[in-house]
Amino acid sequence: MSAVDPAGTAGAAGREELLRVEGLHVAYGADTVLHGVDLTVRRGHRVAVVGASGSGKSTTAAAVLGLLQGAGRVTGGRVSVCGDDVTAALVGRDEGRLRRLRGRQVGLVPQDPMSNLNPSARVGRQVAETLRMHGLARGAAARDRAVELLEEAGIPDAGRRARQYPHEFSGGMRQRVLIAMALAAEPELLIADEPTSALDVTVQRQILDHLDRLTTARGASLLLVTHDLALAAERCDDVLVMSEGRVVETGPARRVLGEPADAYTRRLVAAAPATAGRAGARPRPEGPGEDVLVVRDLVKEYRVRGQREHVRAVDGVSFAVRAGTTTAVVGESGSGKTTTARLVLGLEAPTSGAVDVAGGRRDVQPVFQDPYGSLDPTMTLERLIDEPLRIARAGDARSRRARVGELLDQVALSRGLAQRRPAELSGGQRQRVAIARALALNPRVVVLDEATSALDVLVQQQVLALLERLQDELGLTYLFITHDLAVARHLAHDVLVMRAGRVVEQGTIEDVFASPRHEYTAQLLSAIPGRAAA
Repeated sequence: MSAVDPAGTAGAAGREELLRVEGLHVAYGADTVLHGVDLTVRRGHRVAVVGASGSGKSTTAAAVLGLLQGAGRVTGGRVSVCGDDVTAALVGRDEGRLRRLRGRQVGLVPQDPMSNLNPSARVGRQVAETLRMHGLARGAAARDRAVELLEEAGIPDAGRRARQYPHEFSGGMRQRVLIAMALAAEPELLIADEPTSALDVTVQRQILDHLDRLTTARGASLLLVTHDLALAAERCDDVLVMSEGRVVETGPARRVLGEPADAYTRRLVAAAPATAGRAGARPRPEGPGEDVLVVRDLVKEYRVRGQREHVRAVDGVSFAVRAGTTTAVVGESGSGKTTTARLVLGLEAPTSGAVDVAGGRRDVQPVFQDPYGSLDPTMTLERLIDEPLRIARAGDARSRRARVGELLDQVALSRGLAQRRPAELSGGQRQRVAIARALALNPRVVVLDEATSALDVLVQQQVLALLERLQDELGLTYLFITHDLAVARHLAHDVLVMRAGRVVEQGTIEDVFASPRHEYTAQLLSAIPGRAAA
């Protein structure tokens, strides 16, 4: 462990460096996961830490805040925050010192608001508790200040919303609550760990714009942990690229991501749809082809407790998807795109309208966003993949086992993994299992609901390449539900833009992206990180 600098960090350089990490090593048990990480965040600057899953970027943020889980521990290096050496507190897990560090000096906006908000406590109470914990306000003063913080975080009608529970908020609004909590003690440094990865592009832009305004107004600095390279280039001054627990490249964001020097950084940039793009539109299958999925005047209404009128989640949606092509359905959260997918899959019954699939319902199969949640963790991969065959009573045990082997080959997974369970696989491998399962009955149509949104750029690139190959080899037709317009541009031939349950625009990817006719489509496209610079 580095000794404390006898001169301290009270000089001009120390005052300008809100966070200085030198030679940081972190281990979990006997395994070292961070290998000498160096990182500096100066006053008024925004720094992004980027890298694939497992690169160590979130571990670095957690180590700085003393939030390493389980057996994680700092084993070497030095960390200074706002000029104070906090290394001893991190190594010794001095919770008293670390509590003063968290909130008062450094604020944290974590990734998943539903995991970081108490579902049984009102939102205002949770913000007020942050103030009470740091001795900033109590009683009515804490409640009043909590409402003010929610207003500052961009939550309308904050007095009423403060009395609601997290499940009554949208994803974007829950993220604003976390921002209010992180800024409650007016820290000088804000660490945001993937704060917008699950949000659609317009809500993402709103959240990040608001973060920019609040940090600028308070003179705070920002450390942004993200796998979105375009976002890092657009929002940050400097970028630090991590791979396997090491810093492989650092420097000004535009230079690092525009002219990367390291081979790994070049791989990241090449893999990101928003920064790499495609030389041209995906070629379409030759010939006229047939429409294998036809949706006509689809309507879905729900009853809402306490309201007389029904809510119309899908409102007169019509479209057709040609065999062997991909149609992307895009729009903000609440636009109706996922409800449309569930109606196509037959998971919900429409209020009115019709869904026609060539060959019948068995010819349409799903791949969902979270393979860990959609795959039974107690089953082996073989049982998961052959379950549709068993339900359909297709073949005998021997033929089903052979079919599982074929499917593993198709999705580029080793047959030797057949007896493993989902927890033993990476996120990308689990998604490949979900794709193999969807293909078991040889469907003509596959509905992919945010199937790549939880993956880092390298794994996402691999899964997208797999989907393209399977489509070309098997003649598959995809209905691709996504909030990531850059991914839609990469994979799809056609696109539907939904808003408030209606289709406001549809056409080819080339036409809609180049010359949007509807103002809402133009807003969505303008919100893609890096698009303006491109």
